[in-house]
Amino acid sequence: MKIGYARVSTEEQNLDLQIEALTEAGCDRIITDQAQSGSKAAETRAGFSEAMELIGDGDLLVVWKLDRVGRSIADLIHLLKLFGDRGIEFRSLTDGIDTTTAGGRLVFHIMGALAEFERDLIQERTKAGLAAARKRGKRLGRPPALTPAQIQHAKAAIAARRETVSGMAEILGVNRSTIQRAIGATR
Repeated sequence: MKIGYARVSTEEQNLDLQIEALTEAGCDRIITDQAQSGSKAAETRAGFSEAMELIGDGDLLVVWKLDRVGRSIADLIHLLKLFGDRGIEFRSLTDGIDTTTAGGRLVFHIMGALAEFERDLIQERTKAGLAAARKRGKRLGRPPALTPAQIQHAKAAIAARRETVSGMAEILGVNRSTIQRAIGATR
């Protein structure tokens, strides 16, 4: 039996490309995971677990791309061993990996290492970019819900007992905890 597995990381992403490729590859059944991060271990994903329950000795697990199953070389090696122990063959369509051959197993390890290296480079560039932005004085993250003037007004009204925390939150259109955090931060 040929089982196809497709995964996307967010709700906004689309599975159509992967499903089409897996269908063309002749998969008998296609299992999917939507909004499942690749950083999570494959076995913790519901769709992947379902695929593992269906697949048995001599069956073939097909994915569109290697990173759809695992993101780290350690995870990919663990999965390859799991597949081997259970007699499961593995094929990645776009990476040209077919673990039924020695060459396919070698390529599997090399591609996994390169994918992990690429992710590490992206993370390093992202961290460097964020550090550079902070150094330039750029404020990162979500903008504050309240201005300094609103915080001072709320603090004064609550201290003078003219208003409650809940009342100020309603007036300013924020959550009660936002007012409490803002007042606590100005003490």
